[in-house]
Amino acid sequence: MHALSSFDYAVLRLVPRVERQEFINVGVIVFCLQKNFLGTRIQWDPARLNVFSRRLDLPDVKRHLDAYPKICEGLEDSGPIGRLTLRERFHWLVAPRSTVIQVSSVHSGICADPASVLQKLFERLVL
Repeated sequence: MHALSSFDYAVLRLVPRVERQEFINVGVIVFCLQKNFLGTRIQWDPARLNVFSRRLDLPDVKRHLDAYPKICEGLEDSGPIGRLTLRERFHWLVAPRSTVIQVSSVHSGICADPASVLQKLFERLVL
């Protein structure tokens, strides 16, 4: 039997026009300190995003979204944020911001396998 651990998660959202407060869920971030896990799954459709706003710089949006998995993994090209501890990286990633890419409130749960929780949340909240 796998030991249960607490985890936290947040939903990544694209907010094409911040003043309208409309958003599209594009990803999920899951953090589980006990299992040494910080992961994200992201998927977005530029055509769907264009329904909300045609003024977005899509290559810029992609570049910013591509940074999330690099920071989660602490990759060499993730910059100074990627060198922080797992907990610090999670808190930096889910910090409130008023930009095109925003995150939901942080929610908590208990699981045996945070990677499977990430997949299930991604399927339920993004796909």
